[in-house]
Amino acid sequence: MICNQSYADTVIGVSDGDTLTVLSKGRPVKVRLANIDAPEKKQPFGARSKQSLSDLCFGRDATLGSGKQDRYGRTVAVVHCGDVNANVAQVRKGMAWVYPQYNHDPSLPAVEASARNSRVGLWSERDPLEPWLFRKERKARSSYLN
Repeated sequence: MICNQSYADTVIGVSDGDTLTVLSKGRPVKVRLANIDAPEKKQPFGARSKQSLSDLCFGRDATLGSGKQDRYGRTVAVVHCGDVNANVAQVRKGMAWVYPQYNHDPSLPAVEASARNSRVGLWSERDPLEPWLFRKERKARSSYLN
């Protein structure tokens, strides 16, 4: 499903640093922030990334840019909470990586480089592990144990 229009809804939940839930026409809708990937809950900065997105968006009206649904049924979109682009803000604060495989925002790599150079958020860690590699390692470990 592709939605070609922006619309505003209230953020009623935050699952992690790149996923939130909005109330749309009386129904909860999961939204995955486009172009970025935040630390998993069990990774360093996972909880802080979730809290950062909560501070930005929870209880506020969010405007969702046009997007499509992912394989999990979530709407993937650029999200503005008030006048703040939450996708960019998470990267700027060192609470998420640019997701190179899915990034369609040419400005984001420079935002990430600035956060990395300033050693903010997850970039204060010595060797932060990208969430897509963390998931891959976890999947391989689980396959090995089974």
